Amino acid sequence: MPNSSSVSEFLLLPFADTRELQLLHFALFLGIYLAALLGNGLILSAVACHHRLHTPMYFFLLNLALLDMGCISTTLPKAMANALWDTRTISYQGYAAQVFFFVFLAGAEYFLLTVMAYDRYVAICKPLHYGSLLGSRACAQMAAAAWGSGFLNAVLHTTITFSLPLCQGNVVDQFFCEIPQILKLSCSDAYLREVGALVFTVSLMFGCFVFIVLSYVQIFRAVLRMPSSQGRHKAFSTCLPHLAVVSLFVSTAMFAYLKPPSISSPSLDLVLAFLYSVVPPALNPLIYSMRNQEVKDAVRKLFQYMLLKHQ
Repeated sequence: MPNSSSVSEFLLLPFADTRELQLLHFALFLGIYLAALLGNGLILSAVACHHRLHTPMYFFLLNLALLDMGCISTTLPKAMANALWDTRTISYQGYAAQVFFFVFLAGAEYFLLTVMAYDRYVAICKPLHYGSLLGSRACAQMAAAAWGSGFLNAVLHTTITFSLPLCQGNVVDQFFCEIPQILKLSCSDAYLREVGALVFTVSLMFGCFVFIVLSYVQIFRAVLRMPSSQGRHKAFSTCLPHLAVVSLFVSTAMFAYLKPPSISSPSLDLVLAFLYSVVPPALNPLIYSMRNQEVKDAVRKLFQYMLLKHQ
């Protein structure tokens, strides 16, 4: 029986069988990828160049934009290349690298969203302590903890997953590299080691989810007690983008992994994987810029500066 040492490449699931549809998917993916890079790049530039945005909330938003750019760059370029060149293959090392970076960046993003919930909780529920609880050093430490936790989580899962012997072929039922797909190809009960690690990670992420929910319960209670409608509107305008991003990220991932087996199919799994791996990084800049006047003003000034510079 073949094992991992004899598997030199994997075959990814194609989005389409006909050449015309493959080229259509390439064009669609290219448009989404460029839009994601542009949107997140504008967020990065706006936060970095405008001193009014040098606050904890926007520091975390800058980190979110970096993670989104990395996350979508991990999955979509390979999918575009496969669609353009009419191929399905990815090397064993390429698969391992894609798994590592996707788990690292997606995990770090989730931990960062938890930190951002804490930022909003302190800003609205304990405004007098905001400067002391979220100073520049504390913000840097929390951001580093989010990145570091994602990195360690990725090292753990990648090491365990790619130490498993493979004996179920090399055909992957997904357009990018995922740990569950490797587990389907592993032998006998060897995958139970990775399942144990997954249970630990899921428990940790569930704890983060509970923290986010409890934070927003306290936030909404504090906002509804505000006497002025202007104060409530301002508070909601800073919280709703974060809540929308968390909802999009968590709901698509939960449905993809927790859906009933009875409704599972390769086509549905493909669409759901696209929704949770590609759509959030592309939409996050739009969500933040739509509801946040400061971000819109900063991006507008950035465009004006660029136009004046080229005149």
